[in-house]
Amino acid sequence: MTYLLMFMAVAINLSAQQNHTFDVVKNLDVFHNIYRNLDAFYVDTLDADKVIKVGIDAMLHSLDPYTEYYPEEDENDLKMLTQAKYGGIGSLIRMMKDSTIIIAEPYEGMPAATVGLKAGDILLQIDDHDLTGMGTPEVSNLLRGEPGTTFVLKFQRPNESKPREVKITRQSIKLPAVPYYGMIGNSGYINLSQFTNDCYGYVRKAVISLKEQGAQNLIFDLRGNPGGALDQAVKIVNLFVPKGLTIVETRGKVQGGNQTYKTDDQPLDEEIPIVVLVSNNSASASEIVAGSLQDLDRAVIVGSRTYGKGLVQSIRELPYNGNLKLTTAKYYIPSGRCIQEIDYKQRREKTTNANTTSDEEFKTRNGRIVKSGKGIMPDVEVKHDTMQNIVYYLANDDVLIRYGTKYCQTHPAPASVAEFKLTDTDFEDFKKMVIDSDFKYDRLSEKRLEDLKKVAEFEGYFEDAKAEFEALEKKLTHNLAKEMDHHAKDIRQLIALEIIKRYFYESGSVQEALKDDIDLQKAQEILADKAKYDSILKGKEPESLNP
Repeated sequence: MTYLLMFMAVAINLSAQQNHTFDVVKNLDVFHNIYRNLDAFYVDTLDADKVIKVGIDAMLHSLDPYTEYYPEEDENDLKMLTQAKYGGIGSLIRMMKDSTIIIAEPYEGMPAATVGLKAGDILLQIDDHDLTGMGTPEVSNLLRGEPGTTFVLKFQRPNESKPREVKITRQSIKLPAVPYYGMIGNSGYINLSQFTNDCYGYVRKAVISLKEQGAQNLIFDLRGNPGGALDQAVKIVNLFVPKGLTIVETRGKVQGGNQTYKTDDQPLDEEIPIVVLVSNNSASASEIVAGSLQDLDRAVIVGSRTYGKGLVQSIRELPYNGNLKLTTAKYYIPSGRCIQEIDYKQRREKTTNANTTSDEEFKTRNGRIVKSGKGIMPDVEVKHDTMQNIVYYLANDDVLIRYGTKYCQTHPAPASVAEFKLTDTDFEDFKKMVIDSDFKYDRLSEKRLEDLKKVAEFEGYFEDAKAEFEALEKKLTHNLAKEMDHHAKDIRQLIALEIIKRYFYESGSVQEALKDDIDLQKAQEILADKAKYDSILKGKEPESLNP
């Protein structure tokens, strides 16, 4: 009887495999014949690369956002994604409202900065290519190229009468994994912006340097870090936990996707208190580091719930120099939980807490309850105010860039980030520029009032309440200067960041943002109270902080 059941099970599995193989062959044959008929009989001539790429992208879109096809011409994008480096000039560019392309932010020490390009410079011509009418992708492609190649750039600096020309040599652009580290009080602070293939070395160097400077504890900032190299995440955790611990396991459909990553070195420091800062945009390898240190009760996690990306991608080479980046496994951290939030197989959308893959409970080394399927929930959650509409629109408006350019052309460089302060006069100058620029944004009060008026008309109450509506409309009259004053704190920070990055690059931006950072303040508060720090790691209920 047992042998019969085994035979039946094998037969069923074989039949299922045969059916699957037939479905694959059948559908590939159908796809091939559809395109062959289109190519032969469709009224217009088809661009094979474009049409089939659309079909491929649609197929991959039905899976998950991380499985993507990169044809040969997109190889640089893949290198930028996986290695955080490319051949180019080292600068962000941006299209302004008048369709001109400008330098938005040159990177420190890179060709753009070395030849003297500044934020706000308008790009006019690259060799014999006139950039008029081009979009940012086309201009970006012209700026990028093999390291060592050169080109002549013609550009216009605001408030100058004549264009300038510079010869630029492209080089391999590698973005800094640790844009800033330094002492804040008696705490060592490290900002890790991405998990590049060599970021462990930079983090290790930063930890050693900070300890030599007298750091009594560490604040490790992973906010906004989208992830990257998995092995580097394991090595970074290993700086603070013993050798031989399992940090993450990957589990996939095929045997090759199943791997266990353990710490294989002696730690740098097993005792120093650590707070890890996380945000909604901390993902993947960031969540491995934060989650592992949480599961091992080695650090207190502070901030907002992380993104929830527990999927592993691998690169598969394709014919004609193409590549397929596809999801091959999920990863599981020391407590056994998977942090992946969205179940793409069930096509769930990331909209509410109910739409998570799991709510299963696991335990940290000290017995604290942690849950799977929700990213990393901080031990101490910090609640932030929602960005106001006017602040959001100003952050993305040309007027902010133009003011930053004007400021730097009319003010001497500050001695340091710490000494910089935006004055009341500076803020008034910015307000005037915004008002003169005819800046507009979607005002929620106006929208809600219009919606209410429509509902009142539909239900027949509008005429009776017409006087009240008119009075309310007068009270809600648009007063841009007043609204900017009301949100002055956030707007001043926007302006300061735009100015500081022009003098001190990304490192300066990080330092400026820390001046009024409630996550950092909470981290310092926890680290200053050893009993509180220990009680959190031993299972005290999470706290909340209202700004």
